[in-house]
Order: sequence, then C-alpha cells, then structure tokens
Amino acid sequence: MLLIAEVFNHFKDERGNFKACLCEDMKGMLSLYEASFLSIEGENILEETRDFSTKHLEENVKQNKDQNLSTIVSHSLELPLHWRMPRLESRWFIDVYRRGEGMNPILLELAELDFNMVQATHQEDLKQVSRWWKSTGLGELNFARDRLVENFLWTVGVIFQPQFAYARTMLTKVMALITTIDDVYDLYGTLDELELFTDAVERWDINATNQLPDYMKICFFALHNSVNEMAFDTLKEQGFHIIGNLKKVWADMCRSYLLEAKWYHSGYTPSLQEYIENACISIAGPNMLDELERGDVPKSIQCYMNETGASEEDACKYIRNLIGATWMKMNEDRVASSPLSQAFIEIALNYGRMAQCMYQHGDGHGAGNHETKDYISSLLIQSIPLYKDQRGDQLLMYKDADLHF
Repeated sequence: MLLIAEVFNHFKDERGNFKACLCEDMKGMLSLYEASFLSIEGENILEETRDFSTKHLEENVKQNKDQNLSTIVSHSLELPLHWRMPRLESRWFIDVYRRGEGMNPILLELAELDFNMVQATHQEDLKQVSRWWKSTGLGELNFARDRLVENFLWTVGVIFQPQFAYARTMLTKVMALITTIDDVYDLYGTLDELELFTDAVERWDINATNQLPDYMKICFFALHNSVNEMAFDTLKEQGFHIIGNLKKVWADMCRSYLLEAKWYHSGYTPSLQEYIENACISIAGPNMLDELERGDVPKSIQCYMNETGASEEDACKYIRNLIGATWMKMNEDRVASSPLSQAFIEIALNYGRMAQCMYQHGDGHGAGNHETKDYISSLLIQSIPLYKDQRGDQLLMYKDADLHF
C-alpha cells in the first residue's frame, strides 16, 4: 500500500510544527515513528516525522510511566518493525503481550499454539536438510565452518510459512554451499587452486575436476549434484529449464570470490565503489563475514576509511546512511508496478531484514554470538509453554467471547 506522505501534514499546526497534543499519545507516537520507515527518497515530511517521534519516544522511555509500553518503545527505537525479522518479532511480541494489560487469554493461546505448530514444521525441515548435509561430507572439511543451523535460520527469516518447506530446504542447501565455498576462497585454497576451481564451475564439467585437490573435488561434486537436482525438480514440477541460469549465477559468484582473493593476496584495498560492485555478487548469501578476524579482503567500512581518510566512527555513520538509503529504494520498489509477485518481493525484503538480524550485534553467521544462539533456541528448539492450568479461570471467562481480528 502506497504511503501518501502528505497525510502527515495533518499532524502539523498552522506554523508547520507538529501538534503538541501528539505528545500525549505515546502509542500514536510510536505508530508515527514506525510509519516513517516506509518512506521513499524525497519524502522529507517522513524524515521530519521520524526525528520528531524519536525525540519524544526517547523522553517517554526515560520517564517509564508505563513499563510494558516502554519495553515496546525501546525495542522499536533499537530497530524499527519494518526492518525486523517477522518470525522472531512474533515470538518476542507473544511474550510482551502476555505481560500487558488487557491480555486476552484465548487470543494469546491461539498465538502460542500457532507458533508451536509452525515451529514443529520447521523442526522437520531441519531434520531433512541435516541428512542431506551429512551425506555431502562437507561438514568433515576441517577448515570450513559447519553452519547448517544458522543457514536454516536464514530461511526461516526469509520464508517461514509452513507451506514453503521445499523452498526452505533448497535455500538452506544453497546457503550451506555458499558458506563452504566462501571458506575455500577465503581460508584454504591457493590462488592456483582457486583458478582451477573457478574454471571447473564455469565449465560445469566433472572432467574439469581431475586437476583439483580432493577437498575441492568434494566441494565441486556437492555443488554440481545439488544444483542439478534443483534444476531437475524445477523442470519436473514447473516445466522451467533453469540449469543454464543456475550455472551462470554460481560461475559469477566464484569469479567474484576469486577477485576478492586476488585483492587480498596482492594487498590491494579496493575503493568503496569497487567493493560494492563486487559484493553485490559475492554477498549473495549469508557469507558477510568477520573478515578482519578471518583474513579476508577489507570490507565496506575499511574501504571507505582507506579511500577517504575518515575515522571509523564517521565511516560507520556513512555506511548506516547507505543502509537507510537502500531501505528507501526497496520501499519504492515494493509499491512500484512489477512483473514479480508480491510474495517474491516480500522474500527479497525479508533478506534485508534477516541481514539486519544476523549482523546487528556483530557477525552472527560466520563467527556466531550468543544472540544467534538465542534466536535458534527460541525459534527452532524451545516451544512456548502453554500454561492452561494457571489461567484456566480466565479462559472460562472468555469462552464465549466475541473475538475481533
């Protein structure tokens, strides 16, 4: 739904300032704040709205007049709803709603049951893809990270609905392959070996693997077999012949990885523009890693600092502004006329949300952190306890309630 920015002028007085009465309604102020993140380039009124609402919401949190509302506001100020991973946000809000005034126990129980049922589907998906991962032998490579569960978490963030189990399985396979192959280029392969591996992927020919070391043969055959299987499934189920497209995507990615490896081995620090152009391909999966610790080529912040002489603080601010500008472009594309389905567009947006989730507190994918472990536990392992006995009396009171959704 297109957000008409001019509507926000109704919240201003005759002098062009936001009306003072708005400050009396913190829930309304929070809605204004959240709506401001749906802006597109040039909608200055929404930037003003964000500044105004942020200031007053921060003041409200300090006063802490309503603890539950303050919790929600603080959560939103940390990262707006529009940028958050939907599934994780649902889990968080169930806990908040349980503690709030006016909690409807029947509505709460329905939400908890729904969450647990969808989680059970995800657990079955994870079992299936775990069997595939074990069969590839990639987990036995001592230099590569075993991040299957983190890879699966990405797919839950991107497309969690239970009917899309096949999509989650295939996406997890793709991300697991990307993570392993990224490690080949970043950590283990020599430049000569990487040239040979890139050539084998470009040719998509098993005969080209004869000169590869054994660990690269394992990687190539895992990639070759898995991608061919995906192409076969698509041809069989939907009638589309996509193997040529898939081969090109993987070849492009390996060439991108090879360029980064050459940059690193030569000690070359690319400009920010060079980095972004190459990263548009190389960051095509959950492989935005903590490169400084892992020895990879410098990334966006370091590239900007090297190119401009800026401090780390200024470089971080610049990159944050780039992220904000990218979200505005995605907001514009979201409502523009497109041959792509709305479901596909939402999946693309969810990739951005999932990236915010995984890298908000550092490298939650490559290095791992306690936040990622908490996400995995709450979304994939621990179901929500149902305290029927404890709120039995309340449930009886609401038995004949007329629920409005």
